[in-house]
Amino acid sequence: MRRRNFIKGFIGATTAWPLAARGQRPAIPVVGVVSGRSRLAEERSAVAFHKGLGETGYVDGQNVTVEYHFVEGRYDRLPALAADLVARNVAIIVTSGGDATALAAKAATSTVPIVFNAAGDPIETGLVRSLARPGGNLTGVSSILSTLMPKQLGLLSDLVPKAAVIGALVNPESLGKMIASGIADIQNAGRSIRRQILILSASTDADIDMAFESFVQQRAEALLVTSSPFFVTRTDKLVALASRHALPTMYFRRELVDAGGLISYASSTFEMYNQMGVYVGRILNGENPGDLPVWQPTRFELVINLKTAKTLGLIIPPGVLAIADEVIE
Repeated sequence: MRRRNFIKGFIGATTAWPLAARGQRPAIPVVGVVSGRSRLAEERSAVAFHKGLGETGYVDGQNVTVEYHFVEGRYDRLPALAADLVARNVAIIVTSGGDATALAAKAATSTVPIVFNAAGDPIETGLVRSLARPGGNLTGVSSILSTLMPKQLGLLSDLVPKAAVIGALVNPESLGKMIASGIADIQNAGRSIRRQILILSASTDADIDMAFESFVQQRAEALLVTSSPFFVTRTDKLVALASRHALPTMYFRRELVDAGGLISYASSTFEMYNQMGVYVGRILNGENPGDLPVWQPTRFELVINLKTAKTLGLIIPPGVLAIADEVIE
């Protein structure tokens, strides 16, 4: 199936489920996907996920049904949604778009297999006991985004070497219980490059507007947008504000650079979601999720938008261009 046709079907997919099926195990296994992001934000991820499923012999609509749910950063919807999937007796729950999504699924069931995509350390957040042997009913991938912040800030300082103050936008709801350690990670990363880091939080559109005004007022000359499903659902807004205020901005997913952002350094979205699809197929084939090690990425992508750099009046250093995985012209 061509990627364009698949995305068209994915965007138009429904999430309806007949009430008569509640509590019964369907003849064809159902995989419930819960995303903290929006439907449009998951296009690229869905392509990779279905490719992984296919590698293990599963095709949506033939021998498996993949059911999508999107909360668009509204984390209060997660507990009820996870409980509903358990009541519907789905074969596997897949979570993406933040640790809060995975934690809600874990709280809802100790028996239904869960394949997660964790942004932080899944041991610290309490998802698993160990990376090598997670135990219980969970496994998945960890994008280890918090460990990338020193590199992200380092690249940002290379692009804007005279920036004494760098802003950092965080969503406290994404950090959850790890907010203190998350903020400490950002501050430590700033100290490593000898820059003052101005951290502001946002969990609503109004918060984002106010944060950008504060960054400008307090003379931040560059910005790091940290990982958050909510921020993915506000891609156009973030990119527009960064352009309006002429703030060179580092993002945590390449999709924001595709939309006009300046630069991103992150684990490969395609690689991670492909692996999640493979894990779902292996579990459907009888493997125990607790025996499948939490997978960690080995490939990281540096993506630069030269058109945006030109608009900002930035000249990308040759050394940074040389290590870029993709340059958008």
